[in-house]
Amino acid sequence: MSNTIHKRLNALRSFMEEKGLHAFIIPTTDSHLSEYPALHWAAREWISGFTGSAGTVVVTREKAGLWTDSRYFLQAETELEGSGVDLFKDGLPTTPTMEEWLGSELGRGESVGIDGNVYAAKEAFNLSHKLNMKGLHLISDYDPFASIWHDRPAIPTNPIFVLPEKYTGEAASKKIARICDIIEKQGAESLLVAALDTIAWIFNIRGNDVKCNPVAVSYAYISRKETVLFIDPKKLTAETSDYLKSEDVTIAEYSKIYDYVAKIQTSVCLDSNKVTFSLYNTIPSDNRIIDIPSPADLMKSIKNETEIQGFKNAMERDGVALVRFFMWLEKAIPQGGVTEIMIPQKLVEYRSQQDNFVGESFDTISGYGPNGAIVHYHVSEKSSLEVKAEGFLLIDSGAQYFDGTTDITRTVAVGPLSEQMKKDYTMVLKGHIDLATAIFPQGTRGSQLDILARRTMWDNGINYLHGTGHGIGHFLNVHEGPQNIRMNENPTTMLVGMVTSNEPGLYRAGQYGIRTENLILTQHETTTEFGDFYSFKTLTLCPIDTTPVIKEMLTAEEISWLNEYHKFVYDRLSPLLTEDEKRWLKDKTNEI
Repeated sequence: MSNTIHKRLNALRSFMEEKGLHAFIIPTTDSHLSEYPALHWAAREWISGFTGSAGTVVVTREKAGLWTDSRYFLQAETELEGSGVDLFKDGLPTTPTMEEWLGSELGRGESVGIDGNVYAAKEAFNLSHKLNMKGLHLISDYDPFASIWHDRPAIPTNPIFVLPEKYTGEAASKKIARICDIIEKQGAESLLVAALDTIAWIFNIRGNDVKCNPVAVSYAYISRKETVLFIDPKKLTAETSDYLKSEDVTIAEYSKIYDYVAKIQTSVCLDSNKVTFSLYNTIPSDNRIIDIPSPADLMKSIKNETEIQGFKNAMERDGVALVRFFMWLEKAIPQGGVTEIMIPQKLVEYRSQQDNFVGESFDTISGYGPNGAIVHYHVSEKSSLEVKAEGFLLIDSGAQYFDGTTDITRTVAVGPLSEQMKKDYTMVLKGHIDLATAIFPQGTRGSQLDILARRTMWDNGINYLHGTGHGIGHFLNVHEGPQNIRMNENPTTMLVGMVTSNEPGLYRAGQYGIRTENLILTQHETTTEFGDFYSFKTLTLCPIDTTPVIKEMLTAEEISWLNEYHKFVYDRLSPLLTEDEKRWLKDKTNEI
């Protein structure tokens, strides 16, 4: 593979020399700035061999580097070995930024290229400013991969389908009317949307263009006068066309978005973090642009009663599948032959037996022993370990159902543990419970709640570098904004109806990883003279392994929460199980 990567880097460098470029930046995103792009836009992976979901490659005429975050440090070191691409551990104080590195590698007056069709407008403006400060010029006119990636996959043309209102709880036309009400209060007459999950939510459509994410490649323009969905006609059936027309949606060819935007004469609301540099610059210069976080994204994050009930129903079916999976796992490991790569297959087997199952919500992370310490570990035939009857096995998995999306992590003791393992496991559990039981005032941000999950670990000089929680889409992307729970500041406050993950972890490189994850719903708790207070309701239905728990480390309140949670799990799942499955679940949910 390293020889292939060298050839690809050389092809890019030849292109750069031809165009007078001295460096080129390749992000992970597509023309819709997706976290997980369709294969047509997987240029960063193609040029570097790095398969993680986050990272940016920078190539000069002599060197190349990948900037990625702590989730992928171990994975990137392995995948980049011998490729000619150096790893830059983003976020560490000793790591230079891309702009700093380019400033040290290039001479004043030299040019840095990006493809403006896959670069967020806001990031491109910031990048241009930082490069100008170093005497460098940004050029955004070229897509080198159109010429050097000879077997590049086509933009997908998979058909879309309508998600009925029995699952969505609201017609597309009503969502569009609400959007228009909000943007008009912001002084805008229209909304430009490029984010695929937002488009899918607005129009009540789903697709199959991105692995695990039920979205369809498209753009949207929304206004009182006209709402247009830009999509390849090959993706439409008679049913979807009729539905969209019945909701007063005009359909236009996907590629016509630039021509359309170039002619609009209305004030436009958009989020420059979610619209590409090229599309932003297509808007006529005399148009007023209201650049704010997309109101549609916030609307999407607040689930209605139908969506919330859908999540609860999906959790029950997912919980049944997980009971059956963990029963199989418990019997199979002592017999030998269970490997990491078998685990995703068995999870799909059990989940696919459930009603409304569509597929996985992301590639399962099944990390045994040292592989569990790789936060976003992706198992392969080469890396797959046999799961022995000792230590920890970490499994992070999820499913897409027509009525909800699931995401759950369980770390299970598959054999004897050291005292350090038990202490680490209990610290993670304390953090999980402390966040799950939080009561907080209206207006609280995720960054203010994050300390609850970390406090015990911080007290012991331990930290994890990933976020504690991310939003979850309703039969949509498993990672959804705008809310999150992490150390980094995010102005979005937690609102009633948001579904977010709760997943603190602890990772000892080369030894093991621990993470406990449930999904939590923000709900109204109480109103006092000091205002409204919110709390979280745990939605996930699956026992938490109590074998590694050091009970003495838990407070009485934490023990009570764990016992009550396990009673909740048993009461919800037991009516759906066989007698043998009930007995197994009863044992796993016994009070400690």
